[in-house]
Amino acid sequence: MEFGFLDTLKLIGALGFFIYGMKIMSEGIQKAAGSSLRRILSAMTSTRFLGLGTGFLITCLIQSSSATTVMVVSFVNAGLLSLTESIGVIMGANIGTTVTAWLVSLFGFKFKIAAFALPILAIGFPMIFSNKNKIKSWGEFIIGFALLFMGLDALKHAVPDIKNNPEAVAFIADFANMGLLSTLLFVLIGTILTVVVQSSSAAMAITLVLCNQGVIPLDVAAAIVLGENIGTTITANLAAAVANIHAKRAAIAHLIFNLFGVIWVVIIFDPFLSLIEYMWIPFHNMLQSINPEFVKSETEMQLSLFHTTFNIINSLLLIWFVNKIAAIVIKIVPSKGDDEDYSLEYISTGIMATPELSIIEAQKETAKFGNVARKMNGFVKELVTEQEPKKVSKLLAKVKKYEDITDRIEQDVADYLAKISEGEMSEHSSIRIRGMLSIVGDLERIGDIYYQMSKGIERKIEDKVWFTPEQRKNILDMFEMVEKNLQIMCDNLDSSYGSVTLTKAKESEMALNKFRKAIRKEHFTSVEKGDYSFQSAAIYSDLFNSLEKVGDHTINVTEGITGEH
Repeated sequence: MEFGFLDTLKLIGALGFFIYGMKIMSEGIQKAAGSSLRRILSAMTSTRFLGLGTGFLITCLIQSSSATTVMVVSFVNAGLLSLTESIGVIMGANIGTTVTAWLVSLFGFKFKIAAFALPILAIGFPMIFSNKNKIKSWGEFIIGFALLFMGLDALKHAVPDIKNNPEAVAFIADFANMGLLSTLLFVLIGTILTVVVQSSSAAMAITLVLCNQGVIPLDVAAAIVLGENIGTTITANLAAAVANIHAKRAAIAHLIFNLFGVIWVVIIFDPFLSLIEYMWIPFHNMLQSINPEFVKSETEMQLSLFHTTFNIINSLLLIWFVNKIAAIVIKIVPSKGDDEDYSLEYISTGIMATPELSIIEAQKETAKFGNVARKMNGFVKELVTEQEPKKVSKLLAKVKKYEDITDRIEQDVADYLAKISEGEMSEHSSIRIRGMLSIVGDLERIGDIYYQMSKGIERKIEDKVWFTPEQRKNILDMFEMVEKNLQIMCDNLDSSYGSVTLTKAKESEMALNKFRKAIRKEHFTSVEKGDYSFQSAAIYSDLFNSLEKVGDHTINVTEGITGEH
């Protein structure tokens, strides 16, 4: 049997065809039903069992456990799901992803579904030109569905003709008779295969095709499938290596869950396969009664049964230890909890499949940004009364460091929002992004103002310029009022944007403006009387005017949240 370079390219192309179809189908259904999926996720995860069912349901719908995991991570970031709840959903997603194998086993080999692919494309194609985003998204889903099975058909024909050339796979027999070592070897092959193709569903499709073509027996295929369960978590962990802390935790929880499952199945591998053969008898009879076509080739059907049974039993075993898994994951990936070691905590490196999910991440990062700006108020306030040179130097350095942090966060969040806006989105999402761009600009400006204030106080200390008790009291009182403004701003940033109103923020801002006008009037009177030096007057005036500007930016932030700015 000859299998040349061109044949290899055809095999790779067929695999790419299959993966691309799955990607288009998954993204289409996510866009079409994005808000519904989010409602399901946030409402149906109150218990670990509901979470399991929710993960299964959503993965069945969107045909991608990776996409479900990404959504779960976004919800953990947004505080809508706890890590414990998210682990239950990920377990359900593991079961849901086995549905792909059943679709391929039941329809991909038994019916000429590829013959219906062109008519299906004919239905979906006009839909993608619709002005309505929902119809366009459903069109993408239909086209993806057709491409998926066209890719599978191409994959079947691209696999070399093994039946007429059994010597080509004779080596498998040599490796299949080494007991536990054989099982571990094929688990490793399955792991590598999944890491290479970057999709457990695609790796499963390849394994099913090999079964269908008679290349590999059930026990070898089952071991490869176990490896695919590990491979999909390695892919997720590689992606999460440069992502945020929540993505890392979710990826590691997935790894622990799947690795534990593979270990116990490998230990009882032969008895477990015997269980599958025992379960297959009534299952075979049921399928036979539905349609005899379903049971023409049994190996891939038994493999799908193995895949599903393994994931269900593993989930039912580990669902009782969700809290333990969460505790282990938190120990492995502890939170830094320190703004000074700046890194984006909520925004991951990639953009979510839908703009709404990306906006959730950006909103949480913006709330963290607000707290960074609020802390600067405390540092600069300390500078006003601090006299010890070492402490003054530390405070000045800290203000400078935080000002640099605000610059970087503003840049990173703005870049992320710009990337989101490049895709298709609703008018509501577009308004949200414009508001958030305005918000991060105002927060960065607050950081600049506090840095300039710290430089003014530094000059005051160096030139030995002193405030009168009244000046000091007024400035400290104004810092307290600004702190209240900043706290209201941070509370609003950490709330659901739709529930935020301007009432409290405006009241606090009006009180600050009124106080600033009063001390400004007193200030001019004192200058005329010569109560304090020109240098003291200039620095004092700069400070209360700067604090009033911070107040202006805090109200701007809340207006950005409500969409009025």
